[in-house]
Amino acid sequence: MDAAFPEAEVTSYKALIPTLTLPDANDRHVLAAALRIQAQVIVTANLKDFPTPYLATLGIERQHPDAFIGQLIDQQPAQALAAFRQQVAYLKNPPKTAMEVLGSLQRSGLSITAERLAAML
Repeated sequence: MDAAFPEAEVTSYKALIPTLTLPDANDRHVLAAALRIQAQVIVTANLKDFPTPYLATLGIERQHPDAFIGQLIDQQPAQALAAFRQQVAYLKNPPKTAMEVLGSLQRSGLSITAERLAAML
């Protein structure tokens, strides 16, 4: 990940960790990094450990990946469909059809994503 996206690395956030309170202390580094880069959203399937009221006091919201991807599809449907088709085409070992990939998304908890993509196919 570091080699592919070096500009995505967040630094100088560790001092913030002890100042944060979350249900799971092991998640504080995620919030600290988000605060450090002034993120507006934390995208996580672990919603229970990122309480909405607490995040709101810090100016951050949380979103499930399915809701986040669904918004991206709504905002850029042509690009989203092109990216989906490209991803399906990259699958070689084993190859999968678009419908198989949609089934995998559904089983992975990305039902909104799968439904929106299926409607566009």
